[in-house]
Amino acid sequence: MLLSLAIVVSLSAKPPPDARLDLLEAMVAEVDRSHQSLTLKENPAPYFVGAQVKDYLHHEIGAKYGALFADAQERERKLFADVRVGSYEFDSSVGEELDFSFSLKGTSFFAPKVGPLDDSPTALRTALWLVIDEKYKSALFNYLKKKGEDVYTVDAPGRAPSFTKQERELFVGPRAPYSFSTERWIALAKSLSKRLAGEKAFFDSEVRVSGDKVVRLYASSEGTRIVTEETLFSVRVSAVTRAEDGQLLDNSRDWYAPREELLPTDAAIAKETEVMVADLLALRAAPTIDPYTGPALFEPDAAGVLFHEAVGHRLEGERQDNDAEGKTFRGQIGKLVLPAFLSVTDDPTLKERAGLPLNGHYLFDEEGVAGVRVPLVQDGVLKNFLLSRRPVDGFTKSNGHGRAQGNRKPVARMANLVVESKKSLSDVELKKLLIAEAKRQGKPFALVIRDITGGNTNTTSYGYQAFKGTPRMVFRVDVRDGKESLVRGVEIVGTPLSSINKVLATGKREGVFNGFCGAESGMVPVSTVAPAVLLQEIELQRSLEGKDRPPLLPSPFAP
Repeated sequence: MLLSLAIVVSLSAKPPPDARLDLLEAMVAEVDRSHQSLTLKENPAPYFVGAQVKDYLHHEIGAKYGALFADAQERERKLFADVRVGSYEFDSSVGEELDFSFSLKGTSFFAPKVGPLDDSPTALRTALWLVIDEKYKSALFNYLKKKGEDVYTVDAPGRAPSFTKQERELFVGPRAPYSFSTERWIALAKSLSKRLAGEKAFFDSEVRVSGDKVVRLYASSEGTRIVTEETLFSVRVSAVTRAEDGQLLDNSRDWYAPREELLPTDAAIAKETEVMVADLLALRAAPTIDPYTGPALFEPDAAGVLFHEAVGHRLEGERQDNDAEGKTFRGQIGKLVLPAFLSVTDDPTLKERAGLPLNGHYLFDEEGVAGVRVPLVQDGVLKNFLLSRRPVDGFTKSNGHGRAQGNRKPVARMANLVVESKKSLSDVELKKLLIAEAKRQGKPFALVIRDITGGNTNTTSYGYQAFKGTPRMVFRVDVRDGKESLVRGVEIVGTPLSSINKVLATGKREGVFNGFCGAESGMVPVSTVAPAVLLQEIELQRSLEGKDRPPLLPSPFAP
């Protein structure tokens, strides 16, 4: 049990009034009332009730062409309830949660999933009362349906329980200071967007700054009580152009920090923006490259995206038992799945790495479970999965990775994925090995991939197991002299295990990739820490060829 200092102090002294605790007490009262008394006729009552409130405060500044396009501030409270009928061994949960509605004079009613902005315990209890009631009816419907289906289906050997049992958590975190310097960000956004608009080759560009604060309250019938506060700030600078052949090209820079003062200075952002501009202009003038199969060196940012898509998603717990999933690593615990010099962990307790803050840091997941460091692959051998409270065969405890955006249903997701290696070479040694491998394969050139704009992966059983990434800065390396030249027009494709198992060596220098990941439970902040990786073989196919003309007239902004 985790008993916070804040709670201990509250028992021994009289702290100043804390509206968060009043709201938490109201949540506890409604959760307990529902757990003890909620029932329909002779049907079973819920064995578990959990409720969560997320209080969001969001600021956003957006500018284009030297002018302000967005200046927004909004606040909302989102509600989520998890109501389960049955038992930990067999309950109402299903792979695709069914929304339940009941008829009232020909209409259907769905409880709003938002709470009061005022700190009114009674209003919050009333809003939760309707949400919990709806969830109970849906859970009861699903439970009876599952029991009926159980009559006709054979029990799978060693079928995992429906829900894990967890120790209760008691934690009240401190308040997180939050300020958003609107005037500073407006001035910076207008200045940088004016600079971008002055480039004749760019037909669109944008500067966007955001600040978010989330106050989270969680209570369950198991006795867990949690209050946390988190803040996240971001700056994004982006521009779009077209090459002469019509291919659409973009470039961007993103900065993230848990506190506003930890973001780079205006001068540092402006300096990096100039690098982004130069890269995009060079990319626009670069030649296209034909489809390619051969050795490639992924620098740290690109390697992070590669491991996130090809490995990380396939280690998420819900994908191991879902018949709609490809179950890439099902039954592989204790077996070699990666090269023996590679290890992969996921650690939401990490706040920073290499002096950079990590997006994926949190204390508790959306199911009220403390996030912990999870060794996923050790020396190439599969050890564990990312787990929510939905058990996986052989694993009966959550490791605090049940994550979700807003009031969506949590599922196991990555947080801070860390790739480490026992076969590390210097940058110079890696490039020599890259060229040597290309020569061995009879290739006239090899590739260096500096960064990737993003990626996606298919993990389902309805399609082939593959991932795809869109490299942004790709350099062709001549095997005769090692000279690098920028190219464009390709995207990475591959099957996950065959690609990752062709890693020959890694670099010594780590890179941090911060961003957001979208999956079934929405967009969640994540980070990947990885060294450069040298792959014996990677496949690049032609990206979609654009034929659109750029704007016919020059920009009114251009001289």
